[in-house]
Amino acid sequence: MVRTSPEQRLASYERRYRELAAQLADIGMISSGSLTRRYTRCTSPGCKCRADPPQPHGPYWQWTRKIEGKTVTRRLTRAEAKLYRRWIANDRRMRRIIEQMRTIAAKAADIHLTQAASQDPKV
Repeated sequence: MVRTSPEQRLASYERRYRELAAQLADIGMISSGSLTRRYTRCTSPGCKCRADPPQPHGPYWQWTRKIEGKTVTRRLTRAEAKLYRRWIANDRRMRRIIEQMRTIAAKAADIHLTQAASQDPKV
């Protein structure tokens, strides 16, 4: 097994960090929240949604997220739902990339701190 020097590991971490940063630049629009497809029943007697078997109304697309601590839901068209699906996927991808960047940054910081401690004169 070949041991790598701290400088080699640091260069590897920095290279991977830059690769991840480049991926962030290509993500596109983001949105938090979730997308749901809903079916509903109305209160009209004799409606097909009350039949046996029932045929509920829908599908209706809903986007839900938290805004200032409150849950907000918005009904969407099919086209809007398609856009939000992509934006939410982008948001999740962005979060995964940032988590990887944090992990790599912590490893690089350990090396930097070790090197700094070895170069500082003891007081």
